[in-house]
Amino acid sequence: MSEQLKLIVEQLNREPFKKNFNLITFDSLEPMQLLQTLNDVLAEIDPKQAIDIREEMPEQTAKRMFTLLGMLKYKPPGGMSEVSSFRQGLVIGSKPVVHPILHWLLQRIPELKKRAYLARFLVKLEIPAEFLQDDIIAETFHQYEELVGGFKTIHKECEQMKSSGFSTSEIRRDIVAMEEEKDQLIKRVERLKKRVEAVSNHQRMLELARQLRVEKEREESLAHQKQEQKNQLFQAEQRLQRCQIQLRDLQQAAADEKPESLMKRLEEDIKFNSYMVSEKLPRELENTRKVVQYLQKVASEPALGQAELRELEDKIREINTEINHLIEKRMMRNDPMDDKLSLFRQQAAIIVRKKETKLEELQEAREELAAVERELNMKSSQARERGGAELIRGDEFKRYVAKMRGKSSTYKKKRQEIAELKVEYGVLQRTQEILRERHTAGQQQLESLEAQRGISGYSDTQEELERVSAIKSELDEMKGRTLDDMSEMVKKLNSVIAEKKSALSPLIKDLRALRQEHAELAPEFEQKKAQYDTCAAGLESNRSKLEQEVRVLREETAQEESRYHHINCMREITESQIERAADQSKIYQSMDLQVRRTALSYSSSIYSPIPDPCSLRIRKV
Repeated sequence: MSEQLKLIVEQLNREPFKKNFNLITFDSLEPMQLLQTLNDVLAEIDPKQAIDIREEMPEQTAKRMFTLLGMLKYKPPGGMSEVSSFRQGLVIGSKPVVHPILHWLLQRIPELKKRAYLARFLVKLEIPAEFLQDDIIAETFHQYEELVGGFKTIHKECEQMKSSGFSTSEIRRDIVAMEEEKDQLIKRVERLKKRVEAVSNHQRMLELARQLRVEKEREESLAHQKQEQKNQLFQAEQRLQRCQIQLRDLQQAAADEKPESLMKRLEEDIKFNSYMVSEKLPRELENTRKVVQYLQKVASEPALGQAELRELEDKIREINTEINHLIEKRMMRNDPMDDKLSLFRQQAAIIVRKKETKLEELQEAREELAAVERELNMKSSQARERGGAELIRGDEFKRYVAKMRGKSSTYKKKRQEIAELKVEYGVLQRTQEILRERHTAGQQQLESLEAQRGISGYSDTQEELERVSAIKSELDEMKGRTLDDMSEMVKKLNSVIAEKKSALSPLIKDLRALRQEHAELAPEFEQKKAQYDTCAAGLESNRSKLEQEVRVLREETAQEESRYHHINCMREITESQIERAADQSKIYQSMDLQVRRTALSYSSSIYSPIPDPCSLRIRKV
């Protein structure tokens, strides 16, 4: 338990939690704080869980956490029998319940993140069967299932791409290189456009070039269609030839065989086919369906982690041990009746296996025979296409065998002659080695004589001179050929230059005329531009003056408006003072002293100081 708490505290103190706990502070957490810590860990796995648990009911918090833990395949320590106590402990934040959950979650955060992400898209919606009777709902649910399948495929491809080792830096470099190539191509296109725009009737030429490109593409597509038609025709001819060969073989087989043998072979085929249809194929189909159902069930479930795989392996080992114990118990009973039945069962199983083995061997032999016949037909058709003879039979085959025997004897004679020539070649090779040794000895003797006479190296110099003379003659010959090639190239270049000059001469004439026109229009352009600049400057100065006047008028308007409101406020104050003076004059005119005193006290309470309405009006403005 202490190791478990140490691991939990260590993980919570790391990124991204940074709780700064120790064993004492973590163990002294209140149930609400402990549940909030668990919720923070769950929020790291699934961001949708980032909620302050004080803002929701405890039952809702427990239900939300219980649902997420079930989706993450967390199994309580007590098994399914303790689900109610586990739920109750999760509601109240019990340490024996929360601590194992934290320990399990903090050990598998990356794996659980991936599982929570996949569960958002792979956990299918539960729709009642009566609702699926509606066509719209059924079609929508079918589209939903197709989208889930598409997500599975895309996710697998994404994982394969991540594990394939592609480097983002290499991809960025490729993108930068492609962008540079794109910029270079854009610049080249702009340069070519400028060069083409200088040519007269360039639009017409571009249109003709576009038409030429379209026609070339059409020609390529037609050539491709023609090649496809040729291939289809060739395949149709091949099929026709194979069918003709099969027809001829069947006719020959029907002419040679008797009706009894044909009936016997047909009965064997019928028995074989009936066994395949009634016994083997249904059994294989059922096994294939079971495998497909199992694979679909496995594919529909979320991906299992290492912990789940270990649990399944442990269950498999337990079940295997139980099966072995049951077999041992059965063998210990030693029932003689069961022994006899088991013997018969074993014999029947052996017979069935032998039957299936022979059937598979027969099927393989038939497939091999069919493959050999197809290969034979193909080889015979190829032989006929290359001008060879057709497949021979009967007496012709015997004559062919006799002819091949004669050729075989001739081949053996030729092979014996080759062996004799090989022996003679070995003798000649040995003679060559002896002559080479003698030449080496004579060369050494010659060198010693040259050294004695004081002319050492004379023979080597002579050989070197002969070799240099031979090389010089070859070089002279190569120089002659090179000069001829260069003169021919110079002629071609001169002719090309003359053609280009003749092609460019009308363009140069047009260019001269355009340059003269440009020189004539340039002063006029400068004059018009100066007039435009002068006019624009005048209009700009007028606009600035008008804006200044408008600004001054707006300020005056604001001042007059504030003055108006001030005067209006003063008028209201004066009116209220006049009304108050009138009321007081009425009171003074009263004869009763008690009434006057009462009225004065009442009027003083009524006419207490009031806020200045002018200031209120000005604040509104």
